[in-house]
Parts: sequence; C-alpha cells; structure tokens
Amino acid sequence: MIKVQVRPNENLEAALRRFKRQCNFAGIFRLAKRASTYEKPSEKRRREARERVRNIQRALRKQAQAKARRKVTRKVSRSRPEPATSSAQAAGTQDEAKTQAVTEVKVPPTEE
Repeated sequence: MIKVQVRPNENLEAALRRFKRQCNFAGIFRLAKRASTYEKPSEKRRREARERVRNIQRALRKQAQAKARRKVTRKVSRSRPEPATSSAQAAGTQDEAKTQAVTEVKVPPTEE
C-alpha cells in the first residue's frame, strides 16, 4: 500500500504529484488498466512473452552500457625496461622511461 505524508507547508497538488509518481513506479496504473477489460489467455501469453523479451533486451543494453563506461577512461601503462648495467645503457633507458609514461585512453560510448 502506498502512503504519502503531506509535508509541512506543502500544498496538496505537490503531495498528489508525489502519490501519482509512486503509483506509477509501483505499476498500479498499469494493473488497473489491464484489469478493466478481459484479457484472453492467448493474449496474456503473447503479452508476457513480449515483456520477457523487452526485459532481456533492457538487461543486455544495460550490460553493454556498463561495459562501454568501463572502457571510457582506463589507464594504460607500459612496463618499464629493466635497469641497465652500464652508464651508456642507463642514459638510454631513462629517455625511454620518460616517453613510456602512463597515458589515458578515452573511447566514446557506442549507442546501439
């Protein structure tokens, strides 16, 4: 059962809006509309099958969006070379180490 308490100094229209929003999220309007007319068993099976497909597609879309969000900003670091033994090799590896800094890759999210 949905309850909405009217807050102090809140007008009735705002409380009614909150009540309607909660009813909408709970699916009460959808249930009342569905119960207003008779639904044949075959229509019910088809509707439920469509809802299952829609829920599966929504879940796949959310997974793809989450995967794309994880790829958007990830840090790619290159492994540093091993320490050199001679001074000539050490100078060369320091220059390489400067160029192999950590970079940030930004990939725009794909919309399907």
